[in-house]
Amino acid sequence: MSDDEPLMPELLTDRPSAVAIATPAATSYLLTAELEPASSQIRTANPQLRQLAHLDAKLAAGESCRLIDLLSDFDATAWTLLYHRHLLPHILQQFYGVTVASDRLQAEPTLATLLPYNGDSEPRYILFWLRLMAVELERRDPDHDELAGIDVAALLRENPPSQRLWEERIAWENYAVNGRLLWEGCDITSREIVQRLLHALIDPDGSFTGQRFAAVAAPLCQLFRADNVAIFEPQPRQWQVFSADGSVETWTWPVEIEFAASLAGQAAAADRVWSVGDLQQEEVIAAEHDWLAQGWRSLLLIPIHRTGTAELLGVVALASQQPQHFDQVDAEHATALIPGWRAALQQAHQKPFSRVHASVAWRFQQEAERRSLGLAPAPIAFDQVYPLYGISDICASSAQRNQAIQTDLVDQFQLALAAVDVALSDRANAFLQQFRLDLLAYIDRLQQSITAEDEVTAVQYLQQHFECYFDYFRRCGGDATAAADTYWQAVDNEHRCFYAARDRYDHMVQAVIQQLRETWERWQQTMQAILPHYCDLEISDGTDHMLYVGAAIDARFSLFHLHSLRYEQLRAMCDGARACLDLSGTENFDGDLVKVSHLVLVQDVTVDIFHDEQTERLFDVRGSRDTRYEIVKKRIDKGIDAQTRQRITQPGMLTIVYSTDTEWREYHQYLRYLLREGWIEKRIESGTVDALQGVTGLRYARVAVRLQSA
Repeated sequence: MSDDEPLMPELLTDRPSAVAIATPAATSYLLTAELEPASSQIRTANPQLRQLAHLDAKLAAGESCRLIDLLSDFDATAWTLLYHRHLLPHILQQFYGVTVASDRLQAEPTLATLLPYNGDSEPRYILFWLRLMAVELERRDPDHDELAGIDVAALLRENPPSQRLWEERIAWENYAVNGRLLWEGCDITSREIVQRLLHALIDPDGSFTGQRFAAVAAPLCQLFRADNVAIFEPQPRQWQVFSADGSVETWTWPVEIEFAASLAGQAAAADRVWSVGDLQQEEVIAAEHDWLAQGWRSLLLIPIHRTGTAELLGVVALASQQPQHFDQVDAEHATALIPGWRAALQQAHQKPFSRVHASVAWRFQQEAERRSLGLAPAPIAFDQVYPLYGISDICASSAQRNQAIQTDLVDQFQLALAAVDVALSDRANAFLQQFRLDLLAYIDRLQQSITAEDEVTAVQYLQQHFECYFDYFRRCGGDATAAADTYWQAVDNEHRCFYAARDRYDHMVQAVIQQLRETWERWQQTMQAILPHYCDLEISDGTDHMLYVGAAIDARFSLFHLHSLRYEQLRAMCDGARACLDLSGTENFDGDLVKVSHLVLVQDVTVDIFHDEQTERLFDVRGSRDTRYEIVKKRIDKGIDAQTRQRITQPGMLTIVYSTDTEWREYHQYLRYLLREGWIEKRIESGTVDALQGVTGLRYARVAVRLQSA
């Protein structure tokens, strides 16, 4: 088939003559075709397009050869709009004598993706133009003039002329078209991939993770015709290797190997794209033998340094199984991608932003992008947000743990005393008799009370005055040996002391914390679905959560969202309280020993929060007005009733602390709802909170949480 012949006889229309297009030379980079205007059916095509689009194979398989079936970006509607754009000037010229002053709209190229054929090729990006030539138009209904009485020239003077207006006014189906529709395209795949890779790497809406790197690995392999792409991370000194087949490996770089001696180290020192023509001809260090074992023969290494510094952020490596694979064009593409890599890796290394809640991540990502471009840091703040604070606290946890410490220490000293008594019964010894009196005195003191340092000093006393004599006790006879072994078995653990009561208490506390954490995290899913908001959950002797919600975090915020979240917070607290009460009935759990109280602090005044990179917290409050709330947060769980002098928090109960009548009316409504749902008992206890340091005027309401839903 010659270039001048139709691609397939049946593709020709019934026009009197189908003029063959003049195709460029076989060495041309242009892709050309003549199309059936309305359907985009290909009439003729030059060898370059036939080869790239696999047209001969499609025809042999009896497949469609419409252009819109080859391009993934176009459907029939999109093609029709593009075709009408080029047909419109001919209609205006022939029927209304109006010439379009500028052909810029028609001359504007269109970008499309040429689909791969049967999976044996990669998508290609084509920039193309359309040209309608030798056009003859005929109205099927000569009496129908859709623009009669309209000043067409005036319509054209609109700036810019509206494509939609003409689409609505022109009766396109009334026009029979004879002419040639020429399609001319240019393959710009490499340039487009570079641009899309840069966009993906700099994208502020995604953190640079392994998953994100895997997404750019495939187009990288396509751009460089590579078999593998890898990235070296200086910390923790490892390569993440992504293969063209989608597999991922991690190669750890041994600490004892000097990075500077490696090929990647040489590229980093030179600070330029580094090409390795044949690995087999290079002196490679031990860690790089893995590359040869994987069949890698040539490399293109791209070192990435932090802007304006010598700090190495990473080294990107493209690998091929063919020697001498990478050329100057590859080096230019690699150089063009360096700004994108630098932005992505600097974003990944932004340490202050490594622990960011999803609701506010967008603002931190914006700031990370700014800094990746070398701009000065800007404050990250969210103004006028509402705080919601709650705490579930194990009652008297310090006293309960001190009691467990006291029990363990006394038991350990009693075991030591038993070993001493058995040794004295075997043979009298004045020194050991005096030591026995010391043990009795120590036990008596421990039984009376313990101090903060006793947990350490009492154990050290036994280690220095008793355990050092184990060899002697084992030589005192069978009973003394058994007593010494009993003591040793009791202290043979990671704590190096008797730890039975504390271990039991710690396990109960952990069980409570686990229940509270799981319950809160489950409710957080429901709360985030109401409206995204910031949430920070901290674990200590219980859990406490800090929520911030407002328009600065999510623009959809309204009073409805605030009230919904406040009610949902109370429901979550009740569910956590119920989960703790349920634990009391389980085996090996002492509900009298580990009791939990629950408190919600109300504030109907907004605060301003900001990120201070000098502190461990993600957010701090700004201004003296907001600081008052922080003071109350730190001290309210120890608050006492001004009259009864009892703690305002009580086991198994939910306490609500507020300041104003308005706040109480709102939360009284919530309590009615909780009662109706069966979360709480009916009786409400209330009072005034005794003045905290610098804070007065707080009131509280307290209700018991029901064990079972009504």
